[in-house]
Amino acid sequence: MSEMRLVIAGAAGHMGRVLVRLVQETPGLKLTGATEPAGHVAIGEDAGLLAGAGRALVQITSDTDAALAQADGIIDFTIPAVSVDIAGLAAKHRKVHICGTTGFSAAESEAIASSARIATIVKSGNFSLGVNLLAALVKRAAEALDEDFDIEVVEMHHNRKIDAPSGTALMFGEAAARGRGIELAAKSERGRDGQTGARNRGHIGFASLRGGTVVGEHSVVFAGPTERIVMSHLAEDRALFARGALKAALWARGKPAGLYSMADVLGL
Repeated sequence: MSEMRLVIAGAAGHMGRVLVRLVQETPGLKLTGATEPAGHVAIGEDAGLLAGAGRALVQITSDTDAALAQADGIIDFTIPAVSVDIAGLAAKHRKVHICGTTGFSAAESEAIASSARIATIVKSGNFSLGVNLLAALVKRAAEALDEDFDIEVVEMHHNRKIDAPSGTALMFGEAAARGRGIELAAKSERGRDGQTGARNRGHIGFASLRGGTVVGEHSVVFAGPTERIVMSHLAEDRALFARGALKAALWARGKPAGLYSMADVLGL
């Protein structure tokens, strides 16, 4: 099979640069496009040079439509509004869309699901193998432990992250909710301040910390009578998310249209 031609959205950002570099290093993949919004200072720059990976002969452009038309797929760690537009373009051109953006509203998530009726979209709050394995374990633990065990999800990220709780924290919350057979939206607590009263039995709590250059730290705490179980994942390098996204892209090539997750990619 020929090389899979990929566009990297947000190619001048931290994750975008990592993706550009790893695409050039990964057999079976070829960088053919790199995008940023109109007016971005990186427009016209060589994506490979900007990423510190050597000249790629791919200039960063704001024309995502044209770039995707000449590719097999696009990898997108941007912002929700941009990801919704990219999903629409993936449907228009019937391409693969790997979406690692987080912080979607319900309407934005529905828009992406609608595009996935035509496009092949892999959307995940986290593309790490370890995180997805941990989510499966969280679900099993929530099934095994009754409501005498309170569930709290604690996460910390760098000071530039714009959404909270993180997409990964919400993945763990959803996994726990599925294990308990409840709807997370109906039984979650996103922050506590002041005279909050006693903790609601059966609810899943979230706490978000921000500071420094932390790539990502997550813990799921099952706090029961006289004992606690803590499941944790610490990300040490953004490259682990990029490698997972590239694995997802190769997996998605040739798959029928639909909305997939990293759990599908990993066979979980």
